Amino acid sequence: MSHKISQRFTVLMEEIDSIEAAKTRTSGHFGDGWTIDSNAFLAWRVKAKNIIVQVCGEESQHFIAFTQAEKLSGLDDSHHGSLKRTRAVFSAAKDDFEGGYLTSIKSLVQAEVFDSELQQAGELLSNGYHVAAAVIAGVVLETGLRELCDRNGIAYGKLDKMNADLAKNGTYNKLQQKRITALADIRNSAAHGKPEEFSANDVKTMINEVEQFLAHHLDQ
Repeated sequence: MSHKISQRFTVLMEEIDSIEAAKTRTSGHFGDGWTIDSNAFLAWRVKAKNIIVQVCGEESQHFIAFTQAEKLSGLDDSHHGSLKRTRAVFSAAKDDFEGGYLTSIKSLVQAEVFDSELQQAGELLSNGYHVAAAVIAGVVLETGLRELCDRNGIAYGKLDKMNADLAKNGTYNKLQQKRITALADIRNSAAHGKPEEFSANDVKTMINEVEQFLAHHLDQ
């Protein structure tokens, strides 16, 4: 998935460079300037913002700076000026992604969230609430599978489908697929109010296995 995103950044950089190269000199009330294909530039901005949101998020400095850069600041501003500003921001996002900085930050934040949720599950289990603990651990597992799907370009679906697709893709082997299926069964029983179908020890094992699975497959 990282390779596909890197390719997308490269393609869009080439596209904006082509739009820049096709500019024409114009004269107006505010002096000479450059005119670009505004429709092509608009289409590029939509695609550029989409990849920045996917990689950086809407709250990131990259996305905020891009949306500010694309605005025309006054009558003497131009689409060409906006192009130069947005290209600079896009180039910075591309460099940060390819340098590994963006994925590292995302992984660190995600790891903290997962650790917090699994710690909560462990505390519930130790206080006798093994059903609630199983539900939380199941949510963490499913969220982890969604992240793996993102990284591998696989569409979201029900947990069983994502599990099968990830195994088929070679993200992990058939044995791991079977273990995830077993963990999902515990989660499903807990969510449907069937505590007789699993024990507190099963949930303890579940929490440990989910933690190990995430550490092995997401901490990369």
